[in-house]
Amino acid sequence: QVSFVKWALWYHGYRRPQLQRLAADGSAGSRELLLAFSWLLHCPGLLEQLLARNRVRTGDETSVCTCEDDLPKSQEGPSEAGSEDRVDVRYLQWLNGRLRLQWCSLHAQHQEQCKLLHKIHLFTSGSHMDQNLRHFSVTEADLIRHPESYKQLVQLLDSETTQLEAFLEWKQLEPVYWQWMETVLDDMAEEGSMCESQDAHVEKRRLPEVNSCCPWAVKLAGQMDRLSQDLLVLQEQLHQLVAQRRAAWWEKVATREELQKERFFATARKAQESIGLKLRGLTSLCAPQKNRMHGVCRLVLRNNQPASKMPLGQCVSREAAATVSAAEVIRELQVRKASLQTELQQLQQQCRHRLDGIAEGLEGVICVSP
Repeated sequence: QVSFVKWALWYHGYRRPQLQRLAADGSAGSRELLLAFSWLLHCPGLLEQLLARNRVRTGDETSVCTCEDDLPKSQEGPSEAGSEDRVDVRYLQWLNGRLRLQWCSLHAQHQEQCKLLHKIHLFTSGSHMDQNLRHFSVTEADLIRHPESYKQLVQLLDSETTQLEAFLEWKQLEPVYWQWMETVLDDMAEEGSMCESQDAHVEKRRLPEVNSCCPWAVKLAGQMDRLSQDLLVLQEQLHQLVAQRRAAWWEKVATREELQKERFFATARKAQESIGLKLRGLTSLCAPQKNRMHGVCRLVLRNNQPASKMPLGQCVSREAAATVSAAEVIRELQVRKASLQTELQQLQQQCRHRLDGIAEGLEGVICVSP
């Protein structure tokens, strides 16, 4: 168990060598375990993750995300990799077909789930005491059909309430805890535990050994050990590739004056078009954000009636006013889809031009586009 805890902390990013050097019998190391526990509280947000995972979900929820993608988009030129880095196109086509099949199956299941949820919400409309909801969720409908499940739900709600009360008490005492941890770090610095020699550089990169009492842990540790070795090899290859690319780039910069003016102007024009597209994207990002939502929201069936036609005495709460309509999310996603399709068409056109340039250099070969 001690070795497995070491491995789990190493896997999640806690690479302190003093913890990895502790004895496996658990006879020492309480201060190191205290530091590791404090790191879990601060970096991964352990308590918040536990509260989110143990939350009792009585409503029908779905994930909504209207944020823009911040992933970097590579705009590299033709690949200069050797024959050993080439991938069979048929394998990529097979992977693409398999991905499309799984995506279609998932989409069909999601549509069926939405149809069933709509039926439940429609048939139970007007039955809920909360006028903002006005219908039951799947859990509430199941509780009405099986009243004996109420006891289990009440126990879960009591457990969640206890956890929330403990979390609130912790938030009040949290500053005192971190002040105590500062004194612990000062004591360890005075004792010399924070100053270690550099000869443990290789040991830091190794996964801690796992006892044979946990065969599944041994298997996971072996896989992580192989992955670590592969990452080291890839890191060395990356350094070599960066050096080669840097040398090739300096050669291109040195011969820039020898380029023809037309080719230079064509490259500048393409770069200007690309910059224009990026600027339009930045303009849309800098525009006032309407309702950028990201997270889990509860599904509530609403009638498309204006506020003037609502029954008397029925007011819209602040929670209802802060909700987002599915139509708004669909419109934003459609705009995002159109933008992505335009970008895809531009990338496809660039690929066609690149393939045409490659085909021109092949003598006696006729290329027919699909």
